Amino acid sequence: MGAGYKAWLEYKRLDMSGERHRAYAAWLGNIAVNGEADHEVIASAVSELTRGIEGLTGAKPVRVSPAEAGGGCIAVGLFGSGHPLIDRVFGAEERAAAGPEGFAIRTDADAQCIALGAETAAGLLYGAFALLRLLGTGSPLDSLNVIENPVNGLRMMNQWDNIDGSIERGYAGKSIFYTDNEITTDYDRVRDYARLLASTGINAIAINNVNVHKFETMFLTDRYLPAIAKLADIFRAYSVKLFLSINYASPLEIGGLTTADPLDPGVREWWKRKAAEVYAAIPDFGGFLVKADSENRPGPFSYDRDHADGSNMLAEALLPYGGIVIWRCFVYNCKQDWRDRSTDRARAAYDHFKPLDGRFMDNVILQVKNGPMDFQVREGVSPLFGAMEKTNIMIEFQITQEYTGQQRHLCYLVPQWKEVLDFETYAQGPGSTVKRVVDGSLYGNKYSGFAAVSNIGNDANWTGHLLAQANLYGYGRLAWNPELAPEQIAEEWIRLAFGTADEELTETVRGMLMASWGIYESYTSPLGVGWMVNPDHHYGPNVDGYEYSKWGTYHFADLHGIGVDRTMKTGTGYAGQYQGPNVDMYESVDACPDELLLFFHHVPYTHVLHSGKTVIQHIYDTHFEGVEQAERLKAAWEGLRGRIDEERFAQVADRLAEQALHAREWRDIINTYFYRKSGIADAQGRTIY
Repeated sequence: MGAGYKAWLEYKRLDMSGERHRAYAAWLGNIAVNGEADHEVIASAVSELTRGIEGLTGAKPVRVSPAEAGGGCIAVGLFGSGHPLIDRVFGAEERAAAGPEGFAIRTDADAQCIALGAETAAGLLYGAFALLRLLGTGSPLDSLNVIENPVNGLRMMNQWDNIDGSIERGYAGKSIFYTDNEITTDYDRVRDYARLLASTGINAIAINNVNVHKFETMFLTDRYLPAIAKLADIFRAYSVKLFLSINYASPLEIGGLTTADPLDPGVREWWKRKAAEVYAAIPDFGGFLVKADSENRPGPFSYDRDHADGSNMLAEALLPYGGIVIWRCFVYNCKQDWRDRSTDRARAAYDHFKPLDGRFMDNVILQVKNGPMDFQVREGVSPLFGAMEKTNIMIEFQITQEYTGQQRHLCYLVPQWKEVLDFETYAQGPGSTVKRVVDGSLYGNKYSGFAAVSNIGNDANWTGHLLAQANLYGYGRLAWNPELAPEQIAEEWIRLAFGTADEELTETVRGMLMASWGIYESYTSPLGVGWMVNPDHHYGPNVDGYEYSKWGTYHFADLHGIGVDRTMKTGTGYAGQYQGPNVDMYESVDACPDELLLFFHHVPYTHVLHSGKTVIQHIYDTHFEGVEQAERLKAAWEGLRGRIDEERFAQVADRLAEQALHAREWRDIINTYFYRKSGIADAQGRTIY
């Protein structure tokens, strides 16, 4: 283990002098549990409480039976299990309020305990981590009264790990799951990852890349299934269900069939047999994650079938076991002609899936990226949210920073995700926010929730850039409760990772995190235009890197102006995929928000923004300002020297130094490109090459 390995489960020793010591010692000496603690998930909860309290206070609590508890303890138990302290503290109303994955925590002076109760073992686990979070952030214990339930049913992590040990869009080392075409036996690291996930409420994981290659296709066979079952065992102890990304062409590639047609009886029967084999090995298997007919992946289009046909075939096979199919909506023409300005990649997901609304089985969930393009630093919210009234929908975020600095730049993404979740779709009038679509409450969906592309690897601190841990932590917390403020989430992570004693450190790092998305945006792609990166690896500035490519990611800059016309009147019509006032807002160049202007409109460089600046001056100013702000990030961290252990301090300092240097490269390349394109000088006379 290296510096940062424990992440927010550091359980850094609290200042236990004086009154706090007496207050905490009064409650934390014993953990009172009954025989149900033998359940593996409850055992994980008790183990974590023991580990955490010992780390935070320096004194290891003693596990006792409820009868032995005496004065002052943490009582842990399921409702209705015969635990006398839990039965005494929580009444029927409180038990009903804590749902299947929820929990209740209450300090009861009369019962002389802090009671942690839940309906299920998973609820006790989440409650244990919540109690440790309260302890770790310095909360007083004498009047706790908390009831929490997760807002979203499915809170999922998508690993883009390959069995050769590589991670597609991974920026923190190699896979912790695979090496040299074999599944790991380093179960300790996998278990610690399961702990990290469970601590923020994650309850599902797909352990392999959605781009499923030769060896990963064989995960459904005896070649790998027993080893995968061992991973499922580890995650099960932390109430995390295991899913697999599958190859749609598996009947051809490993089944000996001559077709993968979803309406072929032989294909349907093959998948049913395969599902039975998987569930025999992993009885609580979650289901399949599928990328089909996208970026050269096989799918039902090969047989003149549609996505409902393909997903329903798999859903039918999983239905007897309670499994679900998660079908990604990232489907578009990746071989388009750059000369064709009528084809718009942003339109693709809506055009493919909206006509299929109501045709998907109940155990199919469509997984929709937060924006219609591809995890850009700024893009419109996908209009599919709210458009599918009769279909289960979940949202997909990207924790790994593919287009936002690749964990070499600081970019705290929780404010971006929060902005997307709060976006008003108007699908059923005002109040139809994206978060209500994906939590299932808007249309009463059976399944719903969050998924995200993981940012972890085998680097000592999990995420490469130490501060990128805040994105991993923040995703889980936001999936649990989308109402949490980004500032609150940031502060929680800082206090848990670095300790509660240093208020200046907390304030400084919180300020750095909260400013970072805006800083990264300011020196990269302006006004929502996106896609000014080097092809393939997507790191660094290259304004025309994709401009004449097949991928459909264009900015259309010429000597007159820049931007993509997505209006109904003169452009691709994408703006018409939205609902209510959003259509008029995006259709109008005057009403469109500045930050998305070039996503929706092609305008002259002299177009005046709501800010009062011209587009070209905005480009110049933000890129100069972005460099200054990146330098300030570096200086702010330098001011913390001596307040953080040297290894973690140096690691972040190196990343911030690279960011400041790289921001200058972005500034000079972007500004020079547009100066040469437009011929318009910077009004402030700064150096542009």
